[in-house]
Amino acid sequence: MQLNNGLDIVAEVNPTAASMAAGFFVRTGSRDETSDVSGVSHFLEHMVFKGTHRRSALDVNRTFDELGANYNAFTNEENTVYFAAVLPEFQAPLVDLLCDIMRPALRKEDFDVEKGVILDEIALYKDQPKFRVYDGLMSAHFQGHPLGNRILGSTESIEALRQEGMQAYFDRRYSPDNITVAGVGNLDFDAFAAQIADLCSSWTPSRTGREHFESHPPRATSVITDRKVSREHIGIMSKAPSCQDDARYAAQILAAIVGDTTGSRLYYALVDPAIADEASMTYSPFDREGVFLTFISSDADRAVEATRIAASEFQTFAESGPTDTELEAAKNKIATGATAKGEQPMGRLTAVGFEWVYMKQYVPLSDDIERLLQVTAEEVVEVARRYDLSARTVLGLGPLESLS
Repeated sequence: MQLNNGLDIVAEVNPTAASMAAGFFVRTGSRDETSDVSGVSHFLEHMVFKGTHRRSALDVNRTFDELGANYNAFTNEENTVYFAAVLPEFQAPLVDLLCDIMRPALRKEDFDVEKGVILDEIALYKDQPKFRVYDGLMSAHFQGHPLGNRILGSTESIEALRQEGMQAYFDRRYSPDNITVAGVGNLDFDAFAAQIADLCSSWTPSRTGREHFESHPPRATSVITDRKVSREHIGIMSKAPSCQDDARYAAQILAAIVGDTTGSRLYYALVDPAIADEASMTYSPFDREGVFLTFISSDADRAVEATRIAASEFQTFAESGPTDTELEAAKNKIATGATAKGEQPMGRLTAVGFEWVYMKQYVPLSDDIERLLQVTAEEVVEVARRYDLSARTVLGLGPLESLS
């Protein structure tokens, strides 16, 4: 259902579940930021837990604990999500708490303290090679496109950010017509929806939106030479189907066959013969965009070889496609993972929420798996050819000065 101010409410009710989970899905992330507020979405995620006009930060966290809640939040390029799971009898106080924190006080004293926490987090991630590769690769691949914006921002952008800028961003992006509330598990939907309507109907919509234009990634290879990093960490990125594209099912299967952490083509080509200690491919769908991301870690003296082998595997797959055995194994692996995750309301919550955020539809898990199992080898090959895994952006981080 949808409130008059545009806030969407969706739920998957399962009376046999032992718990219920709820989450606020705010359709905002780093791609929705301008350069003057870079990193504000992630910063706001922290500030939401710092208290409201009804509760202090201590009250917020103590109430979550008193409910026995399993709770957290995350920010990515396109969404900021706040979620929790509790026993069914605590549905009402959980909804009250989640609705309350979605209108945080954003006190300047809390802002000033938390800014130091964010700066420490940025410094911490700078010590993680895989994060540096991902961050740099997204910027290089999506140069000129907002998906290239850094989720954490930079030390400089966070230092320059002011509380007034955060408040203006919050007022614009945390608009009810930009929020979906999802519930999963053993919950009373009528009571769930009525309580949210009572607590959130007064929120004023801003009619915010999101700019859309196609990315045009460069076909380029670059390196960040850092001799303090002993191994070479390599990221390879190419275009892929979006969240809205039905080819996303074939893309999932392609990534599993080519680059699952065990039993994939990259595993047998690079990890099994000890050319690399890690080689994997993941598929990340975005709003009207998508990427395949391959990550390789190896000794510096084998990095060029590993990169060439990966490129050869991409080409071979596009030419010949999957075997029947590979196709069946990938489907079974993905279906098993989705089913196991979906057995608990907390595990099912993001799937239900994001289906609504991106496509305004509810898809039962059984239907989702059925569509996955229907994917043919031809569909997988079509994705490999249409998105051309060889048209890629490559970034290396480590002691090398070149990957050629």
